[in-house]
This record gives sequence, structure tokens and C-alpha cells, in this order.
Amino acid sequence: MSAKFRPATALIHAGRIRTNFDENAEALFLTSGFVYENAELAEAVFANQVPHYQYSRFANPTTAMLEARLAEIEGAEACRCTATGMAAVHSAMLCHLKAGDRVVAARALFGSCHWIVSTLLPQYGIEAVFVDGTNLAAWRDALSVKTALVLLETPSNPMLDIVDLRAVADLAHAAGAIVVVDNVFATPLLQRPLEFGADVVVYSATKHMDGQGRVLGGAVLGRREWIDNVFQPFFRNTGPTLSPFNAWVILKGLETLSLRVQAQSASAAKIADFLAESPKISRSLYPTRVDHPDRDLAVRQMSAGGTIVAFEVKGGKEAAFRMMNAFKIISISNNLGDTKSLATHPATTTHMRIGPEERAKLGITDGIIRLSVGLEDVDDLTEDLARGLEQA
Repeated sequence: MSAKFRPATALIHAGRIRTNFDENAEALFLTSGFVYENAELAEAVFANQVPHYQYSRFANPTTAMLEARLAEIEGAEACRCTATGMAAVHSAMLCHLKAGDRVVAARALFGSCHWIVSTLLPQYGIEAVFVDGTNLAAWRDALSVKTALVLLETPSNPMLDIVDLRAVADLAHAAGAIVVVDNVFATPLLQRPLEFGADVVVYSATKHMDGQGRVLGGAVLGRREWIDNVFQPFFRNTGPTLSPFNAWVILKGLETLSLRVQAQSASAAKIADFLAESPKISRSLYPTRVDHPDRDLAVRQMSAGGTIVAFEVKGGKEAAFRMMNAFKIISISNNLGDTKSLATHPATTTHMRIGPEERAKLGITDGIIRLSVGLEDVDDLTEDLARGLEQA
């Protein structure tokens, strides 16, 4: 992070490129290709002798502004933006791996991330091992063998498990692995994994960064040497590219990220307390609540608890569905990090395909609801939740 800008300022000003028209808002370069004054220049550009934009699949000025801004906020040397968050996760892993490699991942992953580790990687001859992310002894045992890559989320989706980033990074590096952290729930404002030893941070920019349900996007951040020499060749030749228009929308979303995350986190903490008091709720999970099993670690790693609350409704799926169907303000959606509050039933949506046995290991019962807290008045949200609880 540059000493010049604090986070709220960097979210507005970092990485700006102005054209000769001196525009205030970032320019949107909707172009697939770029031209050269002569054939000799084109030859020099493709030989990497002269810096020049070539093709928007490789790089684009609007996207470059977003990448520079995200790198400064994250405290990373470099960033590449991708078409979606899953493109970010997939490309960050596959660019680094080859047949015969070994991956160790926290079991608590988003459903599609779990599928990549459990199903896709073995198809390419890559060994995949899952561990309980909160169990350091399990990490220590799994990383006693040479490993190429570690993947984890913290807080995890949807149960908000907290992984000890520093301890896992030390174990992973001793095993020869790089550490890839999905930091979506925390955002770069509440947690900076690189400061705890992570090597690569990935995001779905669809979530808080756009944060208004408009566009898809992803980001991969890390050391410049790794981004340029390992990630960029994979990215350039496989094409998981973010569109310039989506990059522009996310740039505008970043301008209000600090305000939104601060307000949403404050509301989420109040809602977690409200739910914990209901006799119809068996568990209310929020990283910084005193009864969260990983609370002390969350406080060490995060500056606030985030925008997500997970809770378990007594009565299982039927009660959870009755509660969700009674909402008037909160919408049912599998998205999160939006200005609008969104409720998800993980067992039948985002984590349906990992199966009941794996869900049981993660504590995802049929009564669990994941609530992404928006910017509505917190009293209106608690009244909406109370309305749902009456039906549960």
C-alpha cells in the first residue's frame, strides 16, 4: 500500500490513467484491438521490445486501471483481472500446477472451488487432499509431504470458519507450496492475506467490489515475478479476460467500497446478535461475536467481522424455507456482497453438489441460511427477519 494514499482514497484515485481529454471519470476503452503506426512497431511490440497495447484479451487501459487500483489496495505488487471469480480461482491454480503435483485445500470451500479440487484436478493427474481448515494438526500432517499449492478461504463460505493464515503459510512454504487465499468474504479492507504470508489472493469482484449486482469479474493478486512469469502466459493464451465495460463498472463500484463494507459490517454484527437471541435459532455465526469458535483468531486477522452472517433455523429445511419465503425486504439469491440483503440456503444451492456427507463434515445442515447484509436500515432488516422467524 502506498504511503501516499489511505485505503478510502486509494479506492477512488489509485491507478488512474487520464487521456489528453483530461476526463474526470475513468475512460472506458471499448476496443478489442489496437493499431500501430507502422509494421516495424508491431514487430517490436510482439517481440516485447516496446510497451504497447496489443489486444484486449491480453491487456486493456480500463482494465489496467482496475488492476493497478486493486494492487494498491491489497498491498500486492501486481494484479490481473479475470472474467469471473471462478476464472480467478481456476487460473490461479492451473497456471501453477502440472501432472504429478499435489494440492492441499481447506475442506470449507465454495461449491465450485470444491469441485475444482475434488474433481477437476485429479483428471489432470494432480493429487488433491482436503483438511479441516481450522485444525492445524491436520494441516501439519497433510503438509509433511512435498506440496505444490494450498487453497483456502477465510472466513469460509458459508460457515465462516477462520483459518490461521500465518501458521498455514509457514507450513505450506516448508512443504514447497504457494498459498492461494480466497479473500472474498473479508474484502481487502478487512483482511490482507499477503501480510500473513499468503502468496496469491483471489477475488470474485462480482461481490463487494461491484457490490450492486451488475457485472461479473475476478482478480488475481501476488508478486510481480509470479504474475508476469507464471500467471500471465496462462492468462494470455487461455483467455479468461475481464471485459473493459465490466472493469469500468467495478472501478466505479470501488469508489464506495469503504463506505459500503463499513456500514454493512456494522449492520451484520447487530443482526447476528439479534438472531442469537431468538429461541428459533440454534446457531448464529459471525466472526467477531464472542461465541464464534475462532473469534480470537478472527480479531487478530480481521479489522471487522464482515458483511455475512450464517445462522441455523431449528426445524431444518422446511423451517428455513418458511422463514425465507416470508421475507419482504431480503431477497432469495445465491449472490452476496450486494447493497441489497440476500439470503441463501446453501444445502440446496451453492453447496448442493458437494453432497450430504461433505456438507455434514462442514456443518452445513438443512437449517443453515447464509445472509449477506445490505445497506438497508438495520431496523427494517431485523423486522424482516422477525417476520420470517414467526413463520419458521
